[in-house]
Amino acid sequence: MIPRQYPEAPAEVYLFATCLVDLFVPQAGLDAVRLLEREGLTVHFPRGQSCCGQPAYSSGNPEQARAVARAQLDLFAQPWPIVVPSGSCAGMMRHHWPRLFEDDAAAGPKARALAERVYELSEFLLRVLKVRFPAAAASESRSRSVSGSRSGLGSDSGSGSGSGSVRPETVVLHTSCAARREMGTRVHGVELIDALPGVTRLEHERESECCGFGGTFSLKHPDISGAMVQDKVRSACATGCDTLVSADCGCLLNIGHAARRQALGLKVEHMATFLWRRLSSGDGSGDSGSNSGSGDDGSRDSIDGGSGGGGGRDVAIAGTEPQR
Repeated sequence: MIPRQYPEAPAEVYLFATCLVDLFVPQAGLDAVRLLEREGLTVHFPRGQSCCGQPAYSSGNPEQARAVARAQLDLFAQPWPIVVPSGSCAGMMRHHWPRLFEDDAAAGPKARALAERVYELSEFLLRVLKVRFPAAAASESRSRSVSGSRSGLGSDSGSGSGSGSVRPETVVLHTSCAARREMGTRVHGVELIDALPGVTRLEHERESECCGFGGTFSLKHPDISGAMVQDKVRSACATGCDTLVSADCGCLLNIGHAARRQALGLKVEHMATFLWRRLSSGDGSGDSGSNSGSGDDGSRDSIDGGSGGGGGRDVAIAGTEPQR
């Protein structure tokens, strides 16, 4: 993977929320906005955005994927970065949109220029904005490699919080296949979590494996998909973690549903909501109003109160005038 050159921190950005965030986990989109606004940015949300086209593309339907992508090429007209709270969708836009239009003299240059401005949220926070968490964080968070044993976790996870004002929490990180192997953003998730005070990141035996979702793969091969996610959930639960964190909602929906079906009590939470919850209050309780234990049954209101309205107009979420 060629090292990416990162720009200076901008004053304004676009948010490409993804269809799963908009329809199933809108709180993750709201918390992504809060994280960006925390750094002083104005966040713009073009109302005409929809899906990145990945379901059609990965199912062997490039024409349908091309139609979806083409409808959005002109929505992000300003030269601002496009931040995506999903490694999978960011990978589709950054790597595959240019391929969809490589023989198109008109749309090709637009797709290539847009792709260069696409960043997964964790990557953008770290490499472009260079976020800094509370000073005590680095010395207070640790990671451990755990192979299915719960022994010693109780006392270990409670140590290191130092001030006593931060509630200790143990987490495992799930990085989607595209985020890990295509966008290379696992390192960013690890770095962000390890910088949080009172948080211990645990590793488990099946961390690098697919959760079995794979978009339409889970529909076409439900038995294989179901076995894969059962392995993932059991391995994560064997660490004794409090929460499974991921930056991809498809994986979260799949893992959270499997955990509930197996009655394993594993909480799942999007990376944006987890970060905001830990940062927004000293005891880690947060104020985002999310249902971190479910991952998919909270409010279904869209991020701006109605992104499905189309029309191509964008909403300046941070209180500025909408961009016309």
